[in-house]
Amino acid sequence: MFRLLAPRLTKAALPKQFLFQRPLQRCFSKGQRLCNEASNQNRQPKKKPLSRIPIGGSETAPQSTSNESIEFSTWKAAALFLLVGGGLYYYFTKEKKRLEIEKEAEANRGYGKPMVGGPFHLKDCDGNDFTEQNLKGQFSILYFGFTHCPDICPDELDKLGCWLDTLKERYGTHIQPIFITCDPIRDTPEVLKEYLVDFHPGIIGLTGTYDEVKRACKQYRVYFSTPPTVKPGQDYLVDHSIFFYLMDPEGNFVEAMGRNYDAETGAERIQEHVKAFLPREEREKRKGKWYSFLF
Repeated sequence: MFRLLAPRLTKAALPKQFLFQRPLQRCFSKGQRLCNEASNQNRQPKKKPLSRIPIGGSETAPQSTSNESIEFSTWKAAALFLLVGGGLYYYFTKEKKRLEIEKEAEANRGYGKPMVGGPFHLKDCDGNDFTEQNLKGQFSILYFGFTHCPDICPDELDKLGCWLDTLKERYGTHIQPIFITCDPIRDTPEVLKEYLVDFHPGIIGLTGTYDEVKRACKQYRVYFSTPPTVKPGQDYLVDHSIFFYLMDPEGNFVEAMGRNYDAETGAERIQEHVKAFLPREEREKRKGKWYSFLF
């Protein structure tokens, strides 16, 4: 038997139309597939995200806070905290100091009979009567000394003059300065007036008989060693206490200021008492309050 073999055709034997038909079909099919995909995409448009811009707002408005603004806000908060904290600390520190001074002054006033101070009767350099009633209405400061004192009295009176000037110029505070002599035999009104004007024109000089001066010194717990009887022209020294006695506007004793206070600290201490002072009526009303234990 013989098999019929089909002749093997080569590209050269195929017609040209048959050679280009299959590549064209593949290209056409691929192009049609791409067009179909594009049309499908056009039929299902992507959803736009919701806008976060408020109605009437601007599209250029910032959508988030930057790190710089956060750091700036933190700095402002810290500055505000320090400012408020510092102010509260300063206020409570001053208030605590004022309460301490008020409590100390209240303790020095005493209960019942005053611990320091009381009735006395003397005369000023113009011959006018001066009693404990003249201490009321303003703060007063009393000093006991004598004009023949070689060193201590002049130093203390110089310091008193500085206190008076500082209180008036820095704080606008006026107090009544009083010098009571412990040597009434030699310190006549004329002698006192000439002596005190060299220290400060506002100092009031007081004198009297020996018994009147002794009674005034006893009221203020002042020691002095002036002899009761002295011959004319006899020279002697007087030993006495060295304190300034600060009295409130009600004539009550609040503090004895010694030589530990200088020209600066003494004026500050007096001003602290002036600011902390409350009239007796207000102090009595406050005793019934729940916070009375603070005072």
